[in-house]
Amino acid sequence: MILDQILEHKKAELRHKQSRSYLASLKAAIRDAPPALGFAVTLESTRTATSPALIAEVKKTSPSLGLLRPEFSKKFDHLALARTYHEHGASAVSVLTDKDFFQGDLRYLAEIKRTLPIPALNKEFMVGEVQFYEARANGADAVLLIVAALERRQLMDFHALATELGMDILFETHDEGQLDTVLEWIPTARMIGINNRDLQTFTTDLSVTFRLAKRIPPDKLIVSESGIHDRTDVVRLVEAGIQAMLIGESLIRAIHTGDKIRELLGITSRSAGSA
Repeated sequence: MILDQILEHKKAELRHKQSRSYLASLKAAIRDAPPALGFAVTLESTRTATSPALIAEVKKTSPSLGLLRPEFSKKFDHLALARTYHEHGASAVSVLTDKDFFQGDLRYLAEIKRTLPIPALNKEFMVGEVQFYEARANGADAVLLIVAALERRQLMDFHALATELGMDILFETHDEGQLDTVLEWIPTARMIGINNRDLQTFTTDLSVTFRLAKRIPPDKLIVSESGIHDRTDVVRLVEAGIQAMLIGESLIRAIHTGDKIRELLGITSRSAGSA
């Protein structure tokens, strides 16, 4: 399974980062950094009656699809993409930082945060404590914890560490068992993501969101991830009471990303300068 391959590679990668001097430099950067923006609060305050809040993903490639746009082979302008998202109504951004499988970079996160006043999720495969310090040192306001990738004790410890560093946590679930793990062992979890992508086949099915959402208490903020392609999908999410949606490929592969955002959000008027 691709997730297993990524996790093994990530653990090997982290073994080269276990130095006191590196961790000390990260902690120093965190001390000098401005406080994190409220990721969950922003999503809650920007959702509307006609659309969940949009978390738009800054993503160059994926293991299943390769480069998401042909021109990315020459240049991937992460700042221009994030700026388009921000200008056309995204509430937050998700930034892929894994290098080997997604051609991401922590630099993308840092530069976006220095440039735009928008909350950012560090989209990474978190398997070690140093990654949380890296995330915050590079401006992350929130981190992703993939329940399928972590043991129960790790989920609890990582939740505590991220909270201590001032970041929100998006717990990503794929099925009932993973969801029950979060609800039972981390009752204070605020954001629960439901990933509609099957980790083995990489196919997406929006019905996963509708099935799992029925099990989630009303005090949680539900984020539907993957498989959201058009306005019809968004309307179905609204009807199911979903508060936020994380979308990447549909936006990036659109001819005009700005127009695609407005279509998904149900905004009919068009502004100039769509990208």
